[in-house]
Amino acid sequence: MPLSAAALVSLQAQAASHDAATPPLEIEVGGARLQLLSERAAFLPEHRTLLVADAHIGKAQSFRRLGVPVPGGTTVAMLQRLSQAIARTQARRVVFLGDLLHSARARAPATWAAVADWRACHEALELTLVRGNHDLHAGDPPAAWRITCVAEPWPLGPLALAHHPQTLPGSYVLAGHVHPAVVLGGGRHGRLRLPCFHFAPGLGLLPAFGEFTGMHTLPQQPDHRIYVVADDEVRAVTRPQHPAHPARPTPSR
Repeated sequence: MPLSAAALVSLQAQAASHDAATPPLEIEVGGARLQLLSERAAFLPEHRTLLVADAHIGKAQSFRRLGVPVPGGTTVAMLQRLSQAIARTQARRVVFLGDLLHSARARAPATWAAVADWRACHEALELTLVRGNHDLHAGDPPAAWRITCVAEPWPLGPLALAHHPQTLPGSYVLAGHVHPAVVLGGGRHGRLRLPCFHFAPGLGLLPAFGEFTGMHTLPQQPDHRIYVVADDEVRAVTRPQHPAHPARPTPSR
């Protein structure tokens, strides 16, 4: 029986993971070990749990339905990176930190079929969705995907997993929503804006996992830790390379 496109993507990602030259960058947050992956995800080794923020499945399809010409193939590319991250970490569970689906318009047959095929390739994997603002409008994912949906914040050991940035007494919060980025360079060499992991006291933000998402540059404070995703690896930003944009209200995403 021929393999589906999603099955081939999964197998290719698993094979590629064995050749990954750069290991995850491990840090400590809130008393927990956290590994930062170049796939723009994070892994909790004690819980065998992969954290993924802002996948926005079906965003490109949503824009096309509105008449906006955008590239195709973003869902397959995202699923390939997700399979690669799972294979690299041997995760037993994936927790989506909100905005798994972009909108009700994302419910296209081709998109649904690609995700269903991917799910069939990872039958034993436990999936949990911490609902975000887009999920509230798009609705919960299909029951066939077997994703447990929970409200934020969702406790996991010393951590609290959320979509919206927030602080919680007694827990370190890991969240999404913002799509954090950092600006590097400047002067005659130009500037480059790249996705990043952004950790402040009490709150850590993961980069958007989706292929077709924007980014938001955050102010950088002396007690913040920032790790940029570039060239298939995660690197610490030891000092601001360019003045951060002035603080402004976080846009709805």
